[in-house]
Amino acid sequence: MKKRRIVYTVLFCTILLTEIFIALFVHDSFVRPYIGDVLVTTLSYCFCRIIIPKGVRALPIYVFAFATVVEVAQYFDIVKLFGMEENKFISVVIGRTFSFGDLICYAAGCVVFFAVDYVNEIFNSSMSLLKIALPIGISFYTFQILSYTIDLY
Repeated sequence: MKKRRIVYTVLFCTILLTEIFIALFVHDSFVRPYIGDVLVTTLSYCFCRIIIPKGVRALPIYVFAFATVVEVAQYFDIVKLFGMEENKFISVVIGRTFSFGDLICYAAGCVVFFAVDYVNEIFNSSMSLLKIALPIGISFYTFQILSYTIDLY
C-alpha cells in the first residue's frame, strides 16, 4: 500500500511539472490544448490514488465528472462571476474558455487509467501508470528538444 502511494506521488509530481512546463513554455495548437487536457485528468487521478491507493473502481468516472463540472464552470465563466478575473493563477487553474474538445481529451485521459486499472484487476498484475507515463514523458521531452534544435537551424 505504501509503495503504491509512493509510485502515485512520483507520478503526480512528474505530471504536475510537465503541466507547468506546458503552461509556461508550450504555445502551440496541439500539445497545450490536447495533451495538457489528457494529462490534467491523469494528474487528478494520481492525486486521488495517493489518498486512496486501491479500490474505488469508479474513480475514472468520478475524475471525468469532476473535469466536466470544471469545464461547464468555464462555459459560465465562473472566474468572472466570482470577480476573480484579475487573479491570473485562478484564471489559469480553473480556465476561462469552454470547449467540447476538452471533454473528449478528459475522456481519453480517463480511458487510459481505467484500462490500466482493468488490466491490473483482470490479470492480477501490477502494471502502473508510471511504466506508461514515464516513457511518454521522456519521449515528449526528447521531441521538444529536437524540435527546438531543428528550429534553430
